[in-house]
Amino acid sequence: QAAVEYLGGALFVLAGAGSGKTRVITEKIAYMITQAGYKPHHIAAITFTNKAAKEMQERVLARLGREQTRGLTVCTFHSLGMRILREEAQHVGYKKNFSILDASDSARIIGELLGSTGREAVFKAQHQISLWKNNLQTPEAAFQAANDEWSKQVAQVYAAYQATLENYQAVDFDDLIRLPTLLLQQHSDVRLKWQQRLQYLLIDECQDTNACQYALMRALVGLEGRFTAVGDDDQSIYAWRGANMENLRRLQEDYPQIKIIKLEQNYRSTARILKVANHVIANNPKLFPKRLYSSLGEGEPVRVLACDHEQHEAERAVARIQSLRATAPQRSWRDFAVLYRANHQAKAFEQALRRAQIPYKVSGGQSFFDRAEIKDLCAWLRLWINEDDDPAFMRAATTPRRGIGHQTLAALGEFASRARLSLFGALFAHSL
Repeated sequence: QAAVEYLGGALFVLAGAGSGKTRVITEKIAYMITQAGYKPHHIAAITFTNKAAKEMQERVLARLGREQTRGLTVCTFHSLGMRILREEAQHVGYKKNFSILDASDSARIIGELLGSTGREAVFKAQHQISLWKNNLQTPEAAFQAANDEWSKQVAQVYAAYQATLENYQAVDFDDLIRLPTLLLQQHSDVRLKWQQRLQYLLIDECQDTNACQYALMRALVGLEGRFTAVGDDDQSIYAWRGANMENLRRLQEDYPQIKIIKLEQNYRSTARILKVANHVIANNPKLFPKRLYSSLGEGEPVRVLACDHEQHEAERAVARIQSLRATAPQRSWRDFAVLYRANHQAKAFEQALRRAQIPYKVSGGQSFFDRAEIKDLCAWLRLWINEDDDPAFMRAATTPRRGIGHQTLAALGEFASRARLSLFGALFAHSL
């Protein structure tokens, strides 16, 4: 309740796992609109995934209804960045209908610039460029900081890659946050415009922010710190993609008057599960000490089983499911779940479940529409119905390979930009 009603400045809600952090955000939005006099279009709730944004939107709608939430912004960092970039495109030298390249499109360009077709080499370079962008490092700064030949080579590829994107009038996912951040930092009039539009920010999973996302947040909330950040240092698991838990420490340094409220009651798990979890993370570096507790009783003991190999592991899991269902026939198959660390581990469990004739559903993994050959076909279909779809044109023009390289596409992109045409339209235009 204290977290919901506090609007006196910057607020950090330290929300342990299962402690109701999404409830805090949705209830605070409702409180601000119905009690504190905020207009919905002046509030923005920022999440990290589309799924989290959709869940939050549904909860807010269920709480307030569509009419009272009209104009409210609930979206990911990338969606917010894209909204800013579409509206302010002229300030960064882009047309409003710039293209957004997905990871595979970016990898294709980087592979050509790198002169490599090896997936591992391309992925490694792409990942490094992404980390540089997330840290707001320019190609020049990356090259200066490079301490080995590989880093220097990738920094040069970074520079050429960025020039190619500009020629294509395209951005990648990292640019959707990087470019708006630089824009707001460098143009005070644009910054003031967006600060007046989004007068209060609620940031979910703050421990997952990287340097670029944190800088975007700071640019939007202003010196007054009109925000509520919800996070947990014990749930920071995305350092490999640039997330920086130190941003939680920086909150205290950048906003010395920040109020901290802890949510330590877990509503999801029994006491035994929390005890085991607390032991596992006891040696982690702690920015904010806390101790989760539960009122759901002690619960069953946690069992740790040793298995000979992955097939044996899958067989034991299936046997356990069968045993539990036999002793409680009222249980449905949907009452059970098998969690694994990576998608490639699903195969052994699928085989064991099939042998036992247990129906199952796999959640996650590669979508049918993410397969390369399906994306190639869809690119032609997209271009067929929309000649202005530049990413579709690029995929159709370069797959399969037909001698059209990035230099040709760069020249076409430069001409299309000057003529304010799509890449497809530029093919048939007269010279300027």
